[in-house]
Amino acid sequence: MIAVIDYNAGNLKSVETALQFIGADFKICSKPEEIKAASKVIFPGVGHAASAMENLKKNGMDQALREFAATGKAFLGICLGSQILFDHSQEGDTPCLGIVPGDVRQFPKDLGLKIPQIGWNTVDFIDDPLIKGLSKEASFYFVHSYYVDPLDKAHQWGSSNYGIDFCSAVMKDNIRATQFHPEKSGREGLKILKNFLNWEV
Repeated sequence: MIAVIDYNAGNLKSVETALQFIGADFKICSKPEEIKAASKVIFPGVGHAASAMENLKKNGMDQALREFAATGKAFLGICLGSQILFDHSQEGDTPCLGIVPGDVRQFPKDLGLKIPQIGWNTVDFIDDPLIKGLSKEASFYFVHSYYVDPLDKAHQWGSSNYGIDFCSAVMKDNIRATQFHPEKSGREGLKILKNFLNWEV
């Protein structure tokens, strides 16, 4: 069973709809014991890093996620769920989960571009089972003002450009995470989710 983490950070419905479409066996989970019982975790989210961390800490979900990540079982973070895997976010000067070393930074305001980035962008991936069958020209849907900056560049799974080159997908052992929303990225995004279902870490 895949645990889809509910911590009042939005975006659950679109993830739920996408997983139903591809026939996934999943459960929306909001308790630490449900995370521990899962075979895989999907950690979505939109919103503010500080309030997200506050919500996770209320009932020990933060520690449960750290412990799950350490088990070696498959773990997928999406958008805010990607960002708060890191040590620290500039958004609200927030200490985060510390699962992936690095920081979350705000896009520079002098790029001459609208912030947040809202819309479709390409990702230059490192080859991985989760991108099997993807078109090289595939675009994905982004909505974000902040981006992740891994301390170890080996943890950069994919990169994109929005005024600057930035890390748009993360890989570390059993963890994959995307700044974009695969569940809102049409056929190519659904391929990533389906590949995650089939991923044997």
